[in-house]
Amino acid sequence: MGFKAATKRSLATVLGAFALYLPKGVLEPLIPPDNPLTAEKVALGKKLYFDKRLSADGTVSCATCHDPLHGFADGKAVAVGIRGQAGARNSPTVLYTGFSEVQFWDGRAPTLEEQAKQPLINPVEMGQPSHDAVVKAVASQPEYPPLFQQAFGSPQITIDRIVQAIATFERTLAPFSSPFDRFLAGEKTALSDAAKRGFQLFLGKARCVTCHEFNASFPFFTDNKFHNIGVAMKGNFEALAREAQAIQAKGNKEAESALAHKPGVEALGRWIVTREPKDIGAFKTSGLRNVALTAPYMHDGSLKTLEEVMDFYNRGGEPNPNLDGGMRPLNLTKEEIADIIEFMKSLTDESGGKNFDWEELKELSRKTRAGELVAAPAP
Repeated sequence: MGFKAATKRSLATVLGAFALYLPKGVLEPLIPPDNPLTAEKVALGKKLYFDKRLSADGTVSCATCHDPLHGFADGKAVAVGIRGQAGARNSPTVLYTGFSEVQFWDGRAPTLEEQAKQPLINPVEMGQPSHDAVVKAVASQPEYPPLFQQAFGSPQITIDRIVQAIATFERTLAPFSSPFDRFLAGEKTALSDAAKRGFQLFLGKARCVTCHEFNASFPFFTDNKFHNIGVAMKGNFEALAREAQAIQAKGNKEAESALAHKPGVEALGRWIVTREPKDIGAFKTSGLRNVALTAPYMHDGSLKTLEEVMDFYNRGGEPNPNLDGGMRPLNLTKEEIADIIEFMKSLTDESGGKNFDWEELKELSRKTRAGELVAAPAP
């Protein structure tokens, strides 16, 4: 960090603001006006993120499924919550998620704050009976009121403040420390020749960039849109759609959240949110940063390796009536596929960069998993 940047960071810390580092030209993430980044809120959010006491039986934290040891995913096909219950969707990484326009595979949450609310009361994730129960669990720990005082100006603990702190912490998880970042910054030797060839294929013949959009101001390799590529087309979708409509008609928000985890129904994807036929089986385009760390892949974790992913796309996905119009055979050779994978590996961050200490978070994860800590130490 240069002198000016260091001075800016130091001054910002004194004032309470958190100066999020962004490479030159990268657009700032969307941050709600009522939830600005502050150092105190980041510290509180980090503690809450690793605290298993937020779950009904004290066994699951945010870090359980979004683990720093696994690229902030969990290495499993689908998420596993309290009492070993398996969900229906793969845990995406939370790295760079502050730059996503919507959250969840189906985009049902418009902000990180709203996203953070749902797993807390999902019966197969953290399993709390209500948000009031979450507040009670946090308020019962004497170390928390002083931290809320520091972060929000009063010790009052509410569900909105809890998720604001978690979301604030998550917005700092943007390392920008990969070989590709160094390549973009002008270090032409940061990428191998294979990765450079793969990048050109990514932009050209392989057509990856059609959905995994890339530009210098938004280098996250996603169009933030939803596509049916055929992964979800299993079973009778017409019957599934009728079942989903029946549950939604009851107007029960918790049931709607649970709907996304019901075996079979969750495969309807974006349709659950929009009810538009074009969205049947459509899921959000994943960003590709750190993709080499977050296997298995796709919304259901059904593809184990990047090689399997590339084979899937190379044959044009899985035919179905709602298949995205952009899906078609690519006729890539084995050598070309290998080059594209080398390029994707170059998107792996080497540290937390200037925004967070990844090694510290890995150590917190190890200790909370080993039972040495129930949460991060109070800052």
